Amino acid sequence: MNALHKSLLAVSFGKFGWDAGKMPVLKLTTTGRKSGQKRTIMLTSPMQLGETWVIVASKGGDDDHPAWFLNLQADPTVEVDIRGKKSVRTARLATPEERSTMWPQITSVYTGYAGYQERTQREIPLVLLEPQA
Repeated sequence: MNALHKSLLAVSFGKFGWDAGKMPVLKLTTTGRKSGQKRTIMLTSPMQLGETWVIVASKGGDDDHPAWFLNLQADPTVEVDIRGKKSVRTARLATPEERSTMWPQITSVYTGYAGYQERTQREIPLVLLEPQA
């Protein structure tokens, strides 16, 4: 899906590819925890809290965390491209209290995430991408 999103954005000169169903799509660039190289992935954001965008480290319900999540744990400074507007942000894991509020809201609208949680023993993390001051 990442290749498809990136291709759609490229061939449409950024006009198409910023939505997946009813969810906005963003480009997240992390720094590889082993390589030190920049890594970019397209992700959906099921919730936005003002200028903070929430992403879900679901990896389709896999038992392992996605590589991008491990990268931002090592270096929480990330670049986010939202509809062509780039910004540097700080990624942080939702607190247990935040997750207990946000998770039911997200899964009530986007039920696929609930299915992903049922497939794995790990608690799927929610990550907040906060603007830097």
